[in-house]
This record gives sequence, structure tokens and C-alpha cells, in this order.
Amino acid sequence: MTDLKRRKFLKRAGTVGLATAATAVAAPAIAQSNPDIKWRLTSSFPKNLDTLYGGAEVFAKAVSEMTDGKFQINVFAAGELVPGLQAADAVNAGTVEMCHTAPYYYFGKDETWAFGTCIPFGFNARGQNAWWHEGGGEKLMNEFYAKSNIYAMPGGNTGAQMGGWFNKEIKSPGDLKGVKMRIGGFAGRVMEKLGLVPQQIAGGEIYQALEKGTIDAAEWVGPYDDEKLGFQKVAKYYYYPGWWEGGPQLQIYTNLAKWNELPKAYKAIMQNAAARSNDWMMAAYDAKNPPALKRLLAGGTQLRPFTQETMAACHKAAMELYAETSAKNANFKKVYESYSSFQKDQYLWWQVTELTFDAFMASTLNR
Repeated sequence: MTDLKRRKFLKRAGTVGLATAATAVAAPAIAQSNPDIKWRLTSSFPKNLDTLYGGAEVFAKAVSEMTDGKFQINVFAAGELVPGLQAADAVNAGTVEMCHTAPYYYFGKDETWAFGTCIPFGFNARGQNAWWHEGGGEKLMNEFYAKSNIYAMPGGNTGAQMGGWFNKEIKSPGDLKGVKMRIGGFAGRVMEKLGLVPQQIAGGEIYQALEKGTIDAAEWVGPYDDEKLGFQKVAKYYYYPGWWEGGPQLQIYTNLAKWNELPKAYKAIMQNAAARSNDWMMAAYDAKNPPALKRLLAGGTQLRPFTQETMAACHKAAMELYAETSAKNANFKKVYESYSSFQKDQYLWWQVTELTFDAFMASTLNR
């Protein structure tokens, strides 16, 4: 081979090599290192509740988009794979990889589960979020969930909820005695101290129970969801506030063994997708509840506040219950000490600016 031919050959070989190298560098790193995965996620909510069920869809869509379709999570409504109130059990057992649920549904196993959503007279939505991310809540709760083979991430918040629908007026704590009420989570234990009879009923079954008189009252979420479920057709009085759900958080549960198998990048993507879902749900409720409440009132719903006497009696009962539960449940005590301490500081701060500003702005509506 002559020197001229040799130089031309080396030039072509170098060009091909550079092109190959460039192609390798241009390929997305995630495409080279992360596998194709298909998981199933069961929701605790029906599809017609587009805000609650929608949180799981927002999460799954974000995961797919951030992995260029390599990580697909198929979302199933309550009852399609497992009943809504058994979603966490299915994740624990590995029947499904994930679920989207309200942790306080499982407080019967251990009262500590309630902190994943809320406890009566607990945080508002901002406080719950702050405690989870910055106050030690995430570490404490995932240590607790690990005993059930679960890893948790926040997956939405409704904001402060309504106090529910009643077929009679509640003018004093005594009026709660004997009332059969669908009420979720730990709140039923508080209400029992005042003589109320709590019922744990899935969202899709509440209307029929109210209509048939199986129950006398029911709480769900707030105007947007409650209107969809038609409660205004079977109960007259709509009470506020839902002191047992000041900032109820939904969570995305992943089977812990499956979570630990994921590539580091996929874990980060899932956490960011969960944050997107958490933010989206709060915004959706803040936008949709006001017009829904206007429609309910225009249709004849009677809006009523719980009296201060009733609120004070319920608060006293809640504090008694927390002391009793802490005395017998070490898991609960450990989390409650962190939770209540952080909450006190939150309200000290909000009294200075947030609550003062909100109270003034609310007063301008009547000017």
C-alpha cells in the first residue's frame, strides 16, 4: 500500500470511528442502562372521582414520560383487581407492585397508619407536607411501613375537608349521640367517645347507605367529590369544617422488595412523579371546590358550621384518645411526639402571617 493510499484509509477509518463514538454518546443514558418495566397500580378509588383516582394517573403518566416509555405503570380502579380498602394488603403480598390509597384506611392494623394521611385536629395540607419532607415524617413512616413490606411517597392532598352530610342538625355535642355515620380512619374512634356510631364504608357505597337509612350521616371529601356522588339528594345539612381531615394526604405505596430492585434513576423518577401528583391534586381541589359549593347551595343544600361547643368537645376527646393510644402503642407514641411537636411550631408561625393575612382577605369578600 502506497503512503497516499495508507493516509486515505486511515482518514476514512478515523471518520467512521468518530461517527460511531458520536452515536454512542448521543444515545440517552437512561436508554442504555435502564430496563423495560411494566407494573400494576391499584387505586382505592373509583374512576368517576377524577381528582382522587386521577392522582394515580398523573403519577403513572409522569413516570412514563420521564423514562421515554420504558417504565409503564398501568392504573386500575378500586375493585378491578382488589377491593379499594385492601389495596395496601395487595402491595404487601406482592399481588400488585403499587397502590394509591389513604393510609388511615388501615388504622385497624395499627393506629400509626393514620399519620400517613392525617389525624383529627392535625396538620393542614401545608403542615402535613412540611412534616413529611422536612420534619422527619418520611423517615419515621417509612421505617414503620417497612414492617409491612411497603415504601411510601406522598401522592396527593385534598386540603381541609368538609364535616359531612347529616339528616338532622347538630347543635351540640349531645346531638352526635346515636348517629350512625360513615367516617373514615381514626376519626371514628374520637366520635365514639361522644356516642356516635362510626361506619367504615367505601366511597362508592355511601350513597346507597344514606338513601336506605342504613346510616344517618356521611363524610367523604368536599363539594366537588360530594356533588359527584350525589349526597345532596339524600341528606339536607352540610357541615364544616372536617376537623378530622385538615390536610389529608394520599400516598403511593410500592412493594418494598420491588422498590429496592429498581435502578437508582427509576427511583428518582418515581419520587419526582409522586411530587407532581401531590401538587396537581391540591391545585385541582382548590380550583374545583368553590364552584361546586355554589352549585350545591343554589340547589338547596343547607350549610352549617359545627358549633364551638361541639368542636371543643371533639378536640378534648381526640387529645384523650392520643394519650390512651400512646400509652399502649409504642409505634404511635414515637410518631405522635414528632408530629405534635412540629405542629405546634407550625401554628406559632401561621398566627403571625398566614392566618392573619387569610382572615383579612376573607373579610374583604363582604365589602
